[in-house]
Amino acid sequence: MQLRTKITSIFIGLTSLFLTGIFILIYFVSKNYTESEFYLRLSQRATIAAQAYLEADELNIDIYDDIRIRHLMTLPNEKEIIYRVDAERKVALTQLDKSLSEGFYQIIFDTEYAELKKDNYYYTGLLFHDKAGDFIVVLSATDLYGFGKLDNLRNTLIVAFFISILFIFLLGRVYATQALSPISKIIKEVNSIRAENLSFRLGTANGNDELGQLAKTFNNMLDRLQISFDLQSNFINNASHELRNPLTAILGQTEIALNKVRSKEDYLSILKNIELEASRLDFLVNGLLKLAKTDFDSKGIVIEPIRLDELILDIKKNIDTSTPENEIELDFEELPANENAITLMGSESLLKVAIGNILENACKFSGNKKVCIKLFSYTSSILLTIKDEGVGIPERELKNIYEPFFRASNAREIEGFGFGLPLAYRIIKIHSGEIRILSQINKGTLVKIKLSNKNIT
Repeated sequence: MQLRTKITSIFIGLTSLFLTGIFILIYFVSKNYTESEFYLRLSQRATIAAQAYLEADELNIDIYDDIRIRHLMTLPNEKEIIYRVDAERKVALTQLDKSLSEGFYQIIFDTEYAELKKDNYYYTGLLFHDKAGDFIVVLSATDLYGFGKLDNLRNTLIVAFFISILFIFLLGRVYATQALSPISKIIKEVNSIRAENLSFRLGTANGNDELGQLAKTFNNMLDRLQISFDLQSNFINNASHELRNPLTAILGQTEIALNKVRSKEDYLSILKNIELEASRLDFLVNGLLKLAKTDFDSKGIVIEPIRLDELILDIKKNIDTSTPENEIELDFEELPANENAITLMGSESLLKVAIGNILENACKFSGNKKVCIKLFSYTSSILLTIKDEGVGIPERELKNIYEPFFRASNAREIEGFGFGLPLAYRIIKIHSGEIRILSQINKGTLVKIKLSNKNIT
């Protein structure tokens, strides 16, 4: 069912219930008023009848007949009966009409007035006291005029109900169409978006209502998709370029070696060049695999308690082996007595890769100048800072540093592939951490890594 039809149906259903309740209320209020009015007319005629018939002289009877003919229209099927009764003992001295219930007469004795409806007849009973005795006057009639008014009212309400429903249906249909037209426009525009026109944006995002917010949300999603597509495209282009370079070198060296017979020294030189390019290719492929691994969630990663100071010491030992000329300095003066404050839950191997990449970058891009590592502990987190005195990163390029294969414009002469920092960034995010980088050209770079400690795990 279309949303327009659903809204119209719900609107009609609610309106129908409301109108039904209102019309039923109008009908029963009118019915009660009509009956009350008819009972009042009956009681008036019964009072006049009693006063006329209970007087002994003939004049009063003539006066009653004259009043009834001139001023009180005779009621349909009108019938008057007067019974002699003993009001003290509440008994009838003459035979009562057995078709009426005893409760009706009992109410007359108790309250001197009673009303009763039986089938289409209305009955009014009055108790009168006279010198000649006590009498009950029962006057009955049918309210043909009242029935006619009620029938006419009922028919009018039924016709008005169906006319109202038809009008509401047409009005609701038009209103629903107008209200949902922006959504239809959004659907049409979204369906027109393809991979080749991701730059297209919805034109209904200027409003401040829910539809405007929906369009803005779609536009924001399209922004993220476009960025992701661009990053993916750049990643593929850069990866293809980086992979092609060592492969081209290997193929070129192989072709040179096979071109003619060469000396032993030439073959050794060619093999060393091939080994160097193959090592670069192996390093690049391993880096890509690690980068791909961090694209998945943390399922399958071994989580264990890790003391961050001990992890940093292990990384420092590895760097001392690979780069003996480094000048990494450790500052652990702020360490707390409670080891849980510097212990976190995570993957030791992944964190070694992340922090190791940042430290290697700090040494490499500073020309092995001084690199200072500090460790701070807070109530629920650990802060690790790594500061170098290297070439720095241009401010306008800081936003791109987490993209794979991106290299700052002032560091392209330095050997590397550009996925060490993106890999570190993803590993830190897997551990629900934060990384922030501040840098100035020719003054150095400060890396801040914030991780949750064991106190909140």
